Amino acid sequence: MIKEIARNLFNFIFLVLLQVVLLNHVEINGLFNPYLYVLFILLLPFETPKWLLLVTAFLLGLSVDWFSQSLGIHAFASVAMAYVRPHLLDFLAPRDGYDTGTKPNSEFMGLSWFFRYALILVLIHHFLLFFIQVFTFYQFFETLLRAILSSAFTLTLIVLSQLFTLKR
Repeated sequence: MIKEIARNLFNFIFLVLLQVVLLNHVEINGLFNPYLYVLFILLLPFETPKWLLLVTAFLLGLSVDWFSQSLGIHAFASVAMAYVRPHLLDFLAPRDGYDTGTKPNSEFMGLSWFFRYALILVLIHHFLLFFIQVFTFYQFFETLLRAILSSAFTLTLIVLSQLFTLKR
């Protein structure tokens, strides 16, 4: 238990620092922005209580907001993503349910399951993030394009991270 908490704390700190030090400065043509910090929410264990999921998502988003000097948009998008996560896990659950002690990653659930799971949650996060950021429908299709391209970029990084950490 203590080992799992320490690992999650390390992941939290590592992903926030990676996001604010490196990935916040990666922007290709103003369309591609990777937000890899959402991987923390994706990889939390199945048994994580909903209240803890929402609190950690809020703290994660607030940390990125604090370093990025953005006014709560990452916190909002992260909490919304964390709110949808249990419902999505119920929808994607295998017939027998999830085994206790397993995590929603490619090692336990397979790469195709993980990709569908990550795709839906990352799209939700990015759509909310970008539309709250512009706070208008004036440039709807440009914002939609930014959200889709950034989601694709983020998903590529997430899948690569899963492939590198996959135990053979």
